[in-house]
Amino acid sequence: MIFASGIYKSFAGRNVISGIDLDIGPGSIFGLLGPSGAGKTTLIKVITGQLVPDSGDVKVFGRNVSGLTGEDRKKIGIMMDDHGVYGRMSCADNLKIFADIYGVPYHEVFRTLKDVGLEKDAGKPAMKLSKGMRARLQLARVLMISPQILFLDEPTSGLDPMTMKYIHKLILEQKEKGCTVFLTTHNMEEAAALCDEVALLNEGKIVERGAPGQVCRKYNHSKKIRIHLTTGEDIELAHDEGSAGKIMELMSEGCVETIHSSEPTLETVFLELTGRKLDCTEEMLYA
Repeated sequence: MIFASGIYKSFAGRNVISGIDLDIGPGSIFGLLGPSGAGKTTLIKVITGQLVPDSGDVKVFGRNVSGLTGEDRKKIGIMMDDHGVYGRMSCADNLKIFADIYGVPYHEVFRTLKDVGLEKDAGKPAMKLSKGMRARLQLARVLMISPQILFLDEPTSGLDPMTMKYIHKLILEQKEKGCTVFLTTHNMEEAAALCDEVALLNEGKIVERGAPGQVCRKYNHSKKIRIHLTTGEDIELAHDEGSAGKIMELMSEGCVETIHSSEPTLETVFLELTGRKLDCTEEMLYA
């Protein structure tokens, strides 16, 4: 569904995207992880044709992105920042504007508002929505067109846990319908919960990629098992056959409260590879 080869993009003589290769299949959720300024938004704009790369090829639906037809583009949903929401207009009228553009019947407006939990707020001006409700309205705008490819740029940034969980549910429902989801985030828990594959982006380059669990296991250098006992004591054992007897002994004595393996999180892996945290707030021009 999405193919990119050797993508470079620079601004003011500085490379923002440096040699990106992607091959994302249908019906999957792909997560691009990186801190603010890593180049995530720039890459989305290149893939969707909003920016022209300095070099490299980008294909969507098997066609060069520059050659996509109007009908092709109607199959692509893009949710970025606060774009596409008019504060003085009601939720329903906001969606009706895009329904007219995409040729979607108005009954889909109200169906989609119900899907995202905003049916009771259809007549409320967007400026009076909470941040979480506004995020759901933005998502409704792109879901209304039943996209085959969905680009979500930090869709849950700054939201409360309940709203985040609700949006995660909506994203997973799109996957179940066969939609390909391209998600950018600096939230490693979000990526681990949603994504079939992740790529770690740092200063415009992909430094690691794979299934979230696979990436974490690859950098599990310590290979330890941590056991919390009912006494409150914590013990650590080697992750090998030699520890099996000790674990069985503790289990039979009813001493074990929790057992955890020691593989790192995506956050830890990113820090090891780059020396940077995924949630850092530094901003880089145009990224």
